[in-house]
Amino acid sequence: MGAVVGTLTMQTKQRRPSRDKADDELEMTMVCHRPEGLEQLEAQTNFTKQELQILYRGFKNECPSGVVNEETFKHIYAQFFPHGDASMYAHYLFNAFDTTNNGSIKFKDFVMGLSILLRGTLREKLEWTFHLYDINRDGYINREEMTEIVRAIYDMMGKYTYPALKGNVPQQHVDTFFQKMDKNKDGVVTLEEFIVACQEDENMMRSMQLFENVM
Repeated sequence: MGAVVGTLTMQTKQRRPSRDKADDELEMTMVCHRPEGLEQLEAQTNFTKQELQILYRGFKNECPSGVVNEETFKHIYAQFFPHGDASMYAHYLFNAFDTTNNGSIKFKDFVMGLSILLRGTLREKLEWTFHLYDINRDGYINREEMTEIVRAIYDMMGKYTYPALKGNVPQQHVDTFFQKMDKNKDGVVTLEEFIVACQEDENMMRSMQLFENVM
């Protein structure tokens, strides 16, 4: 996620002289469609009002309409992974941020997810990651879903990151994860199984943190 954050915040130093804090708060009010928009986001996230203003300026710089569609999101994300194909991972990541499933991400959607990834508790981060892997949103992760996400990550990282990568490595990764996570061997991983497995196994936790670095 640092990739997207960097893109959305790097332009904040180019703030127009005519803008002031009142302008920012007015825009925040408009984008949230309620008078208490900025204060509400501050209460709902782990960001300060100043941090929210900086994030919003970057968001508006990249997305003047105030919303991000999937194609724009993919374009932004691809800039940070020139040696790989980030399109599928960006697709799944976009869906994780698009909590209303309406095909677009508003600033509130973005900053709520970002707050969890950057400032959330370990459990909150693991819950968010679980929902990323739960592609069909049925409350479980099956092998096919985990394989899709892991393959997308390997595709995104590209040949320069994994020069010796072979075709069956993603599947081996999934097999290892499932063996440790699917405690009752019913073919799916529940949220609790996912969290417990990550908390109990340092190697698995490091793997999940590796994936977190590309969010």
